[in-house]
Amino acid sequence: MVEIRPFRAIHFSEKAGDLKNLIAQPYDKIDQHMQKRLYEKSKYNYCRLTIPIEENRYETSKQRIHQWMNEDILKKDEEPAIFIYRQEFELFGTNYTRTGFIAALRLHPYEENKVLPHEITHKGPKIDRLNMLRATQKNLETGFLLYPDQEKTTINLFAEIAKTNPSIDARDSLGVRNLIWRLTDVEKINLVQEAVVDKQFVIADGHHRYETAIAYRNERRRQEEWTEDSAFNFRMSYMVPIQDEGLIVLPTHRLLKKIELTDNDLQKLKKFFLVSEIDANAKNLRTFLESNKKKHAFCVYDGKKAYGMLLKNRKAVIQFMNVAQSDEYLSLDVTILRDVIFKSIMKTGELKIDEDIIYVRWINDAMKKVDDEEVKLAFLVNSTTPETVLKIARKHERMPEKSTDFYPKMVSGFTMMDLSLGEKL
Repeated sequence: MVEIRPFRAIHFSEKAGDLKNLIAQPYDKIDQHMQKRLYEKSKYNYCRLTIPIEENRYETSKQRIHQWMNEDILKKDEEPAIFIYRQEFELFGTNYTRTGFIAALRLHPYEENKVLPHEITHKGPKIDRLNMLRATQKNLETGFLLYPDQEKTTINLFAEIAKTNPSIDARDSLGVRNLIWRLTDVEKINLVQEAVVDKQFVIADGHHRYETAIAYRNERRRQEEWTEDSAFNFRMSYMVPIQDEGLIVLPTHRLLKKIELTDNDLQKLKKFFLVSEIDANAKNLRTFLESNKKKHAFCVYDGKKAYGMLLKNRKAVIQFMNVAQSDEYLSLDVTILRDVIFKSIMKTGELKIDEDIIYVRWINDAMKKVDDEEVKLAFLVNSTTPETVLKIARKHERMPEKSTDFYPKMVSGFTMMDLSLGEKL
């Protein structure tokens, strides 16, 4: 069974100032320029906790939380609650609404088959976040998980609650409207708990944070007396039903920093792909990809020319792939791009993140990096679907790195969960 519980959230008080100056994007989306801008917004901006600019970031964050609590900048709720979290946003001219809930989710190692990963992760961020957890003893940011709700039990409940006035209504730096309702009604909390108790959850975003939370839990269990109610057995999580109509997955485009597309590569590609030259602008490339969503479609841009590529026959390229994987995995565009185009045709070898390959969300940004000579090539792909993510996770397979980009990200600074010694849920 999967267990979720309400928790006594720590959050900003009115004394901290206007919430729009306090909230921040997730720590791993904040570069140095954004970090500086957020620091200038407020001396209490949340990024001063998640990714302090100071040298000893872990101790700085710990001391800052302690100080802000003492100064009533941060306060802790007296009554446990779960939080209905809705994001309203616009994408390519269409308006969307995504609704889920924030609660404490009991941690389950993947082998227990209750919470599943869907993507390969890198080691670096896990070490960083483990150090932050050790220092602060707080969940500063939520993880993001998906769960099935065919019966629409939680979807209907959230829609009903959303008809009332939210406790938080704030627009973030990307123009996304964030609305939060604090739910303390025991019957309604029980309804949510019962609706998800027999469901299998899949991590959408925050694999390394979830894995770090497991490692931290195991550490704490070795170090102190604990019960199943100890807060460190749980993780503050944002959970969204797969059937939610606003659950959007964006593609993550692959940019090669050192490798160029040669005439020889192009001729090899033509053996397996229908290759056509496209006018090199973002609108045309997006149109090509979107009009071929049901096919295996790719675009490549080298700064001068752009090409659209459609796979002729998937069976013809199976020879380049690991046939031990499931059909769903082998059908992923990012798998075909990695195994067929990169490894087999272009002979790229292993591509190291940041050194050889970088990942970009928007086509415009990808093309600009090529034009500015930051990278040699931009390979553009279509997105996958939440249903495909669920299918692959249930087969205990992990998609290639950066296969999914659930948009928008959850804003940081609305809730924090205390994991201190003696804290119970």
